[in-house]
Amino acid sequence: MRQTPVRRLRGHMTDTAISFSDLAFAYQPHKWIIRGCSGSVERGRVAALLGPNGCGKTTLLKLLIGALEPSEGRVSVNGRIAFVPQLFQVTFDFTVLDMVLMGRARQIGVFSQPGRSDIKAALSALDRVGMAEFAARSFHQLSGGQRQLVILARALTADADILIFDEPTSALDLKNQALVLEWIARLSRQEGLTVIFTTHHPHHALAVADDVMLMLGPSRYLTGPTREVMTEEYLAELYGVTIRRIAFEHQGRRLEMLAPVL
Repeated sequence: MRQTPVRRLRGHMTDTAISFSDLAFAYQPHKWIIRGCSGSVERGRVAALLGPNGCGKTTLLKLLIGALEPSEGRVSVNGRIAFVPQLFQVTFDFTVLDMVLMGRARQIGVFSQPGRSDIKAALSALDRVGMAEFAARSFHQLSGGQRQLVILARALTADADILIFDEPTSALDLKNQALVLEWIARLSRQEGLTVIFTTHHPHHALAVADDVMLMLGPSRYLTGPTREVMTEEYLAELYGVTIRRIAFEHQGRRLEMLAPVL
């Protein structure tokens, strides 16, 4: 299989934050997880990747961040990426501030200690996500939603242009799901960051994503503006169940939700 490295652009700003063309990847020869996958995300927009378990969402993210080399195709990145993984446990009892300072690893360097500017950046990031008062608390003592906000703050300290989330609302209750989604929208709308996230919840994409990719099969993908692509027909094909888009009004706003017919 032909190996094509990720091309990472620095210092040359364009309207496209990240693009990929004809991507293919197989963990075993000729057993393609992804093949012929192309798309792009414009700067400052939110894009969601949707698909059933095993369709290759996380694999595609790994290709985009450079953790995997594509078997075919190419990825072009215009800016600095920060990756926000799924909710996870840590072995050691780090403080919240220590967890966020890990995001400064590139700036601090190997075998160096965080300086005043690093601590200031970490505290600023915690303040941005409403977690500054927890800086001295043990990371283990936080709720799932609070931990996810701390990991988000860690990504912000890396001074990234592009944030990539893998299942950012995984295992969170409804209140914390709403909190994380609110921050995803805010980072794009108010701070101009580009955000890409995977999700098993199509209504989350409908709520905050500008664009979506539906991963319909190993070589079938549908991309475009969220409200145009996420039709009942395509969603039924994607998930194998009937899904209805329901319009309603809330506090004077016209909204839509997605409901599976089980």
